[in-house]
Amino acid sequence: MKTKPLFIVLSAPSGCGKSTLIDLLLQEYHDIVYSISCTTREPRGAEEDGIDYHFLSKERFAQLLAEDAFLEHAEVHGNCYGTLKAPIVEVLAEGNSMILDIDVQGAAKVRERVRALPNTDPLKIGYVDIFISPPSIEELRDRLEKRGTDSAQTIERRLANAQGEIARAGEYMYRVTNDDLTVCFKRLCDLIDALSGRM
Repeated sequence: MKTKPLFIVLSAPSGCGKSTLIDLLLQEYHDIVYSISCTTREPRGAEEDGIDYHFLSKERFAQLLAEDAFLEHAEVHGNCYGTLKAPIVEVLAEGNSMILDIDVQGAAKVRERVRALPNTDPLKIGYVDIFISPPSIEELRDRLEKRGTDSAQTIERRLANAQGEIARAGEYMYRVTNDDLTVCFKRLCDLIDALSGRM
């Protein structure tokens, strides 16, 4: 069955289960490809080039920037991050979909770039952005505390960031609440099926 290739932009506050949901989607849909970002930071732990990130030198990043190769880019804590346009175009041209895991600021930049494209551009035709919300800030606090990986100070910072991100959820085409992982995943699948014409 021929389906419409989608360019899916997914954002969520920290602790909302976004990584888990993306892993589940990649297992469920063999025609969805995960977008690998570029960064100038050093690999951490067991991170591998081309799997976790494309690790680039600052010079190479600057060169790609000058060539307008990025759909969006940002500097975070002195390191550069960016999403390359070409791999997304290639994936869509092959009839597959691409999923991009990005924060609210990055998503706003991508949205702006896509809006400026001609209506015939595959990136614009298949574009969809989805915000994953927590059921409540209290529930999010509970999840972050249960993870046991962050200090109380980090949790407070993450919650403050989350409130700012949730305030911008209205900028997205769709909003899915992760009150229960199985239910949330089903909602996401139903949405992707409807948008790509699998129904």
